[in-house]
Amino acid sequence: MGILELDIPPIELHASTQCDIRSVEKAKFLSDVGFSQIVLARELNLEQIRAIYQATDATIEFFIHGALCVAYSGQCYISHAQTGRSANRGDCSQACRLPYTLKDDRGRVVSYEKHLLSMKDNDQTANLGALIDAGVRSFKIEGRYKDMSYVKNITAHYRQMLDAIIEERGDLARASAGRTEHFFIPSTDKTFHRGSTDYFVNARKGDIGAFDSPKFIGLPVGEVLTVAKDYLDVEVSEPLANGDGLNVLIKRDVVGFRANTVEKTGQNRYRVWPNEMPPDLRKVRPHHPLNRNLDHNWQQALSKTSSERRVAVDIELGGWQEQLILTLISEEGVSVTHTLEGQFEEANNGEKALSNLQDGLAKLGQTLYYPREIQINLPGAPFVPNSQLNAFRREAVEMLDDARLASYQRGARKPVAEPAPVYPQTHLSFLANVYNHKAREFYQRYGVQLIDAAYEAHEEKGDVPVMITKHCLRFAFNLCPKQAKGNIKSWKATPMQLVNGDEVLTLKFDCRPCEMHVIGRIKNHILKMPLPGSIVGSVTPEELMKTLPKRNNA
Repeated sequence: MGILELDIPPIELHASTQCDIRSVEKAKFLSDVGFSQIVLARELNLEQIRAIYQATDATIEFFIHGALCVAYSGQCYISHAQTGRSANRGDCSQACRLPYTLKDDRGRVVSYEKHLLSMKDNDQTANLGALIDAGVRSFKIEGRYKDMSYVKNITAHYRQMLDAIIEERGDLARASAGRTEHFFIPSTDKTFHRGSTDYFVNARKGDIGAFDSPKFIGLPVGEVLTVAKDYLDVEVSEPLANGDGLNVLIKRDVVGFRANTVEKTGQNRYRVWPNEMPPDLRKVRPHHPLNRNLDHNWQQALSKTSSERRVAVDIELGGWQEQLILTLISEEGVSVTHTLEGQFEEANNGEKALSNLQDGLAKLGQTLYYPREIQINLPGAPFVPNSQLNAFRREAVEMLDDARLASYQRGARKPVAEPAPVYPQTHLSFLANVYNHKAREFYQRYGVQLIDAAYEAHEEKGDVPVMITKHCLRFAFNLCPKQAKGNIKSWKATPMQLVNGDEVLTLKFDCRPCEMHVIGRIKNHILKMPLPGSIVGSVTPEELMKTLPKRNNA
């Protein structure tokens, strides 16, 4: 928030999901201080989203696909506490993907060595219409560290889903110009995911965790029949290809390999020679399930031109023998008019001349436009050399490019509301992430009286919530007091423990908002490190080495 205290260009401001926007009060405050668009917390349900939409004039943005942070965004410090790498600075160490043993308050093991903080991936395909009705107007896809095929596949999937909804409903329109044509069939199952969940959009559900593995195992494709020294025989439901990525699950461990060569040996049967035979593969017994997490032929299709986005344009040609007038009108309503002076005689073959004009004006293949309608309003059929017609069309298209760019309405920073808004709280704990003096000045300006330093300032040295999450392990293992039958008062959400090696984290449960607090403390060696963002902390090892005195080897 300190950025708002700086002298920045008057550009439109968007509030990231790291701002932890969960309440109507906070959303309205951010809108009132000048944010035009706000990214809501992933944990909200449809009613909460709708309430925020109705209370603010900011555009609502919401995550609809991709990896889920188990903690509220902006409220996770476990990475910094354990490694010094801050998730709030985009450098998360992914402690949530590690295996943990869960113990109850008596030390009894509830679950052994499972990935208990690892969530399935977000997939709101089935909820797009409902999210639109709740007020969402910008749909966000998580794509950090994802490869090109993932980006192409997932964006194509949601583009087609949204296009279908817009086509079906008369109350909706695209926020941007153009239509996209895809040259492949998108499938969310074929690129990386850890299983799918719609999280809390339709209230709490039990099956949101990817506890067995944080890896991508792909789709079931068949079963292993036999394993030999350097090959295996399989029976499959779909054809295999050289280069496919295959895997089996052995005691929750993913044993994967790349198919160097595949050979069809019968109906639905293949012999597969891996690039390298995994030793654990020999533990597999006949009819063990086989998965494919890399479809080589499908990936090859994605590596080529896989889509094309083009803008519709209406073309009108008028005038007559001494001057031709060409008008282009884009689908947004931007129009340009270009003239061609000359002496254009009546063509000997009028029908052919008009056909040539029609074809020449339609040649927009190397541009971002496609002809939606072409009208030729001429009293006759002039002869226009192809070279002149092509140059005439190209010049008009360039004019349209410039006109569309000039007409684009760039968002400007919203003025602060009058009277000035007041922040919903007067005391901010370290959870507010106030790290620098500019951020402190911002909150003081809007009525906050007591401000604790951010966790990264290393002033919180004891046990604190290093992660706050809507994911509840009591609920996941049917140990929630709200799930209990009989005398609910006899059930208490007593603390539990997560254990990974020497790391022991305490779990405390706040049942009123249905939250789990992961309690830990910052490691001593982290306290000795330079603070994030400090001058010392920004020096690389290479730069540091240059400052050391050179040894005299003589």
